[in-house]
Amino acid sequence: MTLASATGTARRVIRCYIYARISQDRVGAGLGSQRQIEDGHALAERLSTPEVEYRVVHVFVDNDVSAFGNKRRNDYQEMLAGLEAGDATVVLAWHTDRLHRKPLELEAYIDLSERRGVSTHTVQAGHIDLSTSSGRMTARILGAVARQESEHKGERVARARRQKALNGEWMGGIRPFGWGLPTGEKRTKVDRKTGEETQVDDLDMLKAVPEEAEALRFWTDEILSGGSIRSLVKWCADKGITTTRGNAVTHTDMRDMLIRPRNAGIAVYRGEEVGRGKWEPIVDEAKYRAVVAILTDPGRTVNRGAQPKWVGSLLYECGRGECGEGMTVTQSGGRQYPSYRCPTGHGGGRRAEVVDQYVEDVVVARLSRPDASDLLLPGPDDVDVSGLQAEAEQIRRRMKDLGGLFGAGQLELAPFTEGMDTARAQLEGVTQQLARAATRDPLVDLVGAPDVRKAWKALELERQRNVLRALVTVTLKTPRQGRMPDGGYFDYDAVVFEWKRGPSTQP
Repeated sequence: MTLASATGTARRVIRCYIYARISQDRVGAGLGSQRQIEDGHALAERLSTPEVEYRVVHVFVDNDVSAFGNKRRNDYQEMLAGLEAGDATVVLAWHTDRLHRKPLELEAYIDLSERRGVSTHTVQAGHIDLSTSSGRMTARILGAVARQESEHKGERVARARRQKALNGEWMGGIRPFGWGLPTGEKRTKVDRKTGEETQVDDLDMLKAVPEEAEALRFWTDEILSGGSIRSLVKWCADKGITTTRGNAVTHTDMRDMLIRPRNAGIAVYRGEEVGRGKWEPIVDEAKYRAVVAILTDPGRTVNRGAQPKWVGSLLYECGRGECGEGMTVTQSGGRQYPSYRCPTGHGGGRRAEVVDQYVEDVVVARLSRPDASDLLLPGPDDVDVSGLQAEAEQIRRRMKDLGGLFGAGQLELAPFTEGMDTARAQLEGVTQQLARAATRDPLVDLVGAPDVRKAWKALELERQRNVLRALVTVTLKTPRQGRMPDGGYFDYDAVVFEWKRGPSTQP
């Protein structure tokens, strides 16, 4: 393409693309990429002569996208498509590392440049002529250097994060629920270069937010008392409590917040506890360990679907042969009443309200007996919490020392692995004992109550179900047909109780 110059001679126009990219844009202002664009326009002016004009026809920008990672760079791909179509023949960039940090990506760019006659000019590295072997060698060397810089930066960041974790410091990221200055509290920040003062939110991750800390302690106590995550999620919705991002608290959010070691003041690096954090613990460690034990128990039944409406749903077992399936409640009798039925289709149904009332009567009778206190689990009084916490700290320090020796080459892999496995097993044993110190027996609210039935009815459904889980296994066998000896038609003998605590006979 040519244009007439001021002297009357034809001036050739070379169509150019500018490409800009920054890896991290923490404030979202795009200031780093804007400076690259300005330098790109200035480079186009310097390259232009009275005979040739380097004209920028399009600017491509990928903000907050690393060329070293796997995240797709949309503008970069669009630029390649334009070059392939012949829309431009020159690419202007601040440096080659803004274009590529991966050898494979660079090779694809070299191939395209050779086929379509694309020339690359950079502000920092000058002209990269990919049509020559020396130019391609230069590009590959620059690419290798850029990759090494990225890897080295990653290593530095990883080391810094590990050191912060070992020192019990905050490692950055999204503000954790429970810590940080209350919303709206700010302080002045002074820019060292310009001297300009700005007001910025100051999230001091070492201090607890009273309202959020109170919520965390309440959630912990509710789980220890037999509450469910589902009920806590509903509680948050009713109270208007959100995550630190302002989103509604989900089942996953609640579980993750409850099992965070940070709650008990414990620092973690790559999934392993490394010591005490410098922030204020919100939850007693023994309670935290107990909550983790409850929520990570492989035998814990989690129902993410509809909330159970009957005390025995999936708890009562089918007594037909060796079935043992958990019974579910469905409508039967011409949809006149709900009944417990085996999901595999074994036999007819048992009136749900009658079965539940009978189970309630039997459980209340058992817990009302003078010897009901014998059913309670041994208390945690014999657990030396402070001693166990000190022992856990010693184990963590030993793990830290082993890691230091191995990293310095003073310890071989085999003894390092053996030592770490032993330490992990010991730490697991200590944490299990700590968990027992805060575990709350589901029967505590019923045993010794002045009116056991009233106390039972005051419990939420999920807590009633927890009592059954801890106390008894209820099996529904095939009932006899016809009128029973008591004159009714319900076969109470077909409801069998197998007590998990105390005598095995029914009260």
